[in-house]
Amino acid sequence: MASNTATIAPAEDNLMKVRSSPATSALPVVLVYRGQRKTVQSGHEVGTLWALARQIADLKGTTLAGQFDASEAYPAHRYLVPDDTLTLTQARKLGVRSVRDLFGGVVPFPFVGSKVIAHALPDDAQASPPGWSRVFGEHTASLVLPGYTAFSRIDACNAARILWPEGRVRIKRPYGIGGAGQSLVADIDELEAELDALGDLALRDEGIVLERQLESIETLSVGQVTLDDLVASYYGVQHLTVNNHGHHVYGGTDLVVVHGGFDMLAQLDVASDVQEAIVKARAFDAAVQNDYAGFFASRRNYDVAVGIDSLGVRHCGVLEQSWRIGGATGAELGALRTFRAHPQVYAVRASTRELYGDDVQVPNGSCIIYRGVDAQVGAMTKYYTVDHHTLQGSNGI
Repeated sequence: MASNTATIAPAEDNLMKVRSSPATSALPVVLVYRGQRKTVQSGHEVGTLWALARQIADLKGTTLAGQFDASEAYPAHRYLVPDDTLTLTQARKLGVRSVRDLFGGVVPFPFVGSKVIAHALPDDAQASPPGWSRVFGEHTASLVLPGYTAFSRIDACNAARILWPEGRVRIKRPYGIGGAGQSLVADIDELEAELDALGDLALRDEGIVLERQLESIETLSVGQVTLDDLVASYYGVQHLTVNNHGHHVYGGTDLVVVHGGFDMLAQLDVASDVQEAIVKARAFDAAVQNDYAGFFASRRNYDVAVGIDSLGVRHCGVLEQSWRIGGATGAELGALRTFRAHPQVYAVRASTRELYGDDVQVPNGSCIIYRGVDAQVGAMTKYYTVDHHTLQGSNGI
């Protein structure tokens, strides 16, 4: 490993809980918050969360004080780094009131933070959760891929029958990450088997996504992060890698990050596919804010897929949203650090990588956010880079 490669200790055990003092009381205390839904996490997820939280605290000029404990007395202003999107109920209990209080997002109902809001219900759907907005589905129909969300077995079967004439259907569970929890079904027997594995109770409570299968897919990312006085927006291209089990999985994202909001991002001279992805992601983001009252997020990331269906028809649409720490967050923070140090910089290129195996070569100047042996996935290394050679003060890079 190159001697100038920065390493950030990922382990929670390396952190010491601190209390406020007169010298630091004016600054927020940064705390990791781990919700109940993710009580079991693999080592690399936990390590990454702590490493990134430590970098967030450094950017804010304050201290990472450990994991949130409701029994502890913290300063009035605390800043949370959750492992998942919070609900409004959770946020109120935790003292999270605005984007200045967390790195992530807050939603009015749990389902809003999952994959299921990417699609409308099929016509004459028999089931939907409290708070479901049918208007949102109407507003986003042209922004997403062909598909449906269902909360009952009969609705799922009806949705699949509508989609099957154009090829196989991709089934996605609402909380899968990096392609996990997905399968392809070609007929009713295969669908029923998937629904049996999910269970009617989980189907009712969490829902399921049914999407037209696409080939030759390119996955783009469009997003925005806000940290105190810093705002950065970006587009990027995702990459796959081969894990220790020989499967193709998420391997990182190459970002172009601008210093400012989505309007600044729209000024970039980009390819037509990228421009379409930016337009659709922005519209999806606006629809969430309009149709789900109470939503806010300091970290917004939208995956947009471009691909071809079995009839040769091209589709471009938002796959899912992420309002929590994600695979691109290291690059996001690296860009924010650059903009803080160089306010005149307009844009920068930044990349994240997730690689598997014992002999991963890390480029000079990289910042490692995880390197270890995960009990589930084996040896793994995560790092990010910022390309300082692309810094410019104009509207292009």
